[in-house]
Amino acid sequence: MLKFKRTPPCETSADGRGTCARKVALVGNPNVGKSVLFNALTGAYVTVSNYPGTSVEVARGSVSINGVSCEVIDTPGMYSILPITEEERVAREILLHESPDVVVHVLDARNLERMLSMTLQLIEAGLPVILVVNIMDEAERMGLSIDIPLLQEKLCIPVIGAAAAKKIGLPALKEAIAGYVRSKRAVFCYGKRLEADLMEIMALLAGRYAISKKSLALFLLQRDDEVAGIVRETEGAAFAAIEEKVRDKIFARRSSFHLELSLERKAVVKGLMEGVFHASSKRKPVLGERLSAWAVRPLTGVPLLLAALYFGLYKFVGEFGAGTLVDFLEGTVFEGYISPWMVSLFNWIIPWDILRELFVGEYGIVTLGLRYAIGIILPIVTTFFLFFSILEDSGYFPRLALLVDRVFKKIGLTGRAVIPMVLGFGCDTMATMVTRTLETVRERVIATLLLALAIPCSAQLGVILALLSRYPGALAVWSVCMVLIFLLVGLLASRVVPGESPMFYMELPPMRLPQFSNVLTKTYSRVQWYLVEILPLFILASILLWLGKVTNFFQTLVSWMKPAMAAIGLPQETAIAFIFGFFRRDYGAAGLYDLQTTGLLDARQLTVAAVTLTLFVPCIAQFLIMQKERGTKVAVAIAVFVSAMAFSCGYLLNKFLLLTGILL
Repeated sequence: MLKFKRTPPCETSADGRGTCARKVALVGNPNVGKSVLFNALTGAYVTVSNYPGTSVEVARGSVSINGVSCEVIDTPGMYSILPITEEERVAREILLHESPDVVVHVLDARNLERMLSMTLQLIEAGLPVILVVNIMDEAERMGLSIDIPLLQEKLCIPVIGAAAAKKIGLPALKEAIAGYVRSKRAVFCYGKRLEADLMEIMALLAGRYAISKKSLALFLLQRDDEVAGIVRETEGAAFAAIEEKVRDKIFARRSSFHLELSLERKAVVKGLMEGVFHASSKRKPVLGERLSAWAVRPLTGVPLLLAALYFGLYKFVGEFGAGTLVDFLEGTVFEGYISPWMVSLFNWIIPWDILRELFVGEYGIVTLGLRYAIGIILPIVTTFFLFFSILEDSGYFPRLALLVDRVFKKIGLTGRAVIPMVLGFGCDTMATMVTRTLETVRERVIATLLLALAIPCSAQLGVILALLSRYPGALAVWSVCMVLIFLLVGLLASRVVPGESPMFYMELPPMRLPQFSNVLTKTYSRVQWYLVEILPLFILASILLWLGKVTNFFQTLVSWMKPAMAAIGLPQETAIAFIFGFFRRDYGAAGLYDLQTTGLLDARQLTVAAVTLTLFVPCIAQFLIMQKERGTKVAVAIAVFVSAMAFSCGYLLNKFLLLTGILL
């Protein structure tokens, strides 16, 4: 439950240095540059962690700002301090429970009027606010001008114009954070009727709270159950009178309160905007604006998407990453140097065959685990994360979300789900964690199901693209199958999975050329995550595979799977790739790569194997994350459904290809 609690403020010694860390919370709508500003302040791309008691991730970093020690918190995106989503609830929890010494509200200069409403709420709550009007460079390019000193005078808080991506305004912000001192704050008045109602409720609030009584009264009138619980606990027996008063006011305004409050706040913002915001009527759209408009229109957006997929996924990840780089690392470096040298070394230092097998045998840690993880998978995930970071830094993803929103609504999702779906092409485990940002439980379940079923991770995708690129018809069949199954299962899930349909709203950051340093930093962070989180799983998988071999368990599994392999027209040796796929989906794809190089699969069999393996049961890491995020019952149900769906589709596809003679 939300608790209003203030921590002691940092004291300052005579030399100006803080005696404890000053807590700085960055807040604002999604896609306004909070994370970029966070990275600029902390000087590093900080790994995020779950906020206690929730599945929402919050980034924290420590930094000394002008001699003052600070803890900087990058909060989840929020549109209002009255929470609707879990992310907004966590952001408010940080504001009110952790009692930051400075709240930096970041907004988009191009949408100043709409976003100032939240600034009013923060000031109204009595929080220590600094306003950062970000993306000023894009606003100026659009012919917009903002009088920062006048806005600061009207709000009575520090206001800084910035372009965080270019580090413009960063020194001024650091100075404002280090030297922040609470002073008088602006008082915003609503209409007489609303002010009178608020005063009546405020007069009954006798306790001490971390936010203003006016803000509390507004929360109560908006039926905020968490705040009502805190007021009940604080006021004790007196809460009955408060509750009755609030109930009377709500009933009197039952048909219009939220609309009236919104109109009142818009009127206040309109008054603030007078003389502050100016727009030039004589301006031609720049290239970034044209690209932005093209990206969201189906007629031009679909060709742009196909071009991005072709050059990014097929050419860069599939051909260069899974082809050129894998051939060099796996073929030249590992097969030519590392594996022979390691085999000789372990033959010399370990006299026992069974123990040598653990390191350099068929399923050895070096000859299989490290070779797959570094020689085959690492170059593919690295090229994908590089491609993903370029699209992310360019501002393309929010436009892609708008483009696909209409289609996604048919399968129970909104355009917002495109982010975890695209990230799933990098790593389904990471993408499953990102589904927590979706608005409703129903949407999260559907997205998790589709990620487990029809979204291949970058390593699996890269290997499959490299294998099927030799057979254009096979690649076309695989692509059509994936798209149709994705849409069909999504459509059925939207009819079966209970829950409310989500709403869709998303900020559009400027579309610009990606910054080289940002792209490299994000790519490095994600590759580091892969090496820390995923590489050990490859080593563990090698150990389990070795145990399976020495105990003859895998021979038993292969014999059990022989009828299933025969049913989908594959040789029994293919069962090994499916067993590998259980440990890691990309492990299975790499196993398919080995089978292809030995000539065991023709074009038809390779296509059937690729489709079935792509749909096959999620790997252990993804299953554990599914279990953590969605619960054991849902995770098991998804795993069973995905496995049955995979072999059913493989069976039908094999029959279809045999009947039609395609790929024979």
